[in-house]
Amino acid sequence: MAAYVITDIKVSDLEKYKAYQALTPGAIAAAGGEFLVRGGRTEVLEGDVEPGRVVVLRFETMDAARAFYHSAGYVAARAARAGATERFNLFIVEGV
Repeated sequence: MAAYVITDIKVSDLEKYKAYQALTPGAIAAAGGEFLVRGGRTEVLEGDVEPGRVVVLRFETMDAARAFYHSAGYVAARAARAGATERFNLFIVEGV
């Protein structure tokens, strides 16, 4: 079953965040993932939430999504992101 990595990000240092952005596509592709959403416009229809930059990735399985998260490429990307965000929420959800 497909798995989706979803993030909600509030960027606080755009220059540092650009280093993270440069590293993530390779790590995602190496794990067989693909971008579905990459920071597009958002609109809240219900609830009390203020989404920041939303990113959605698709992987073939939950295991593949976990492997991406723990991969050397993404560990390096996470290190490059240190101090670049005020908020970085990331989770995996199974889907169709």
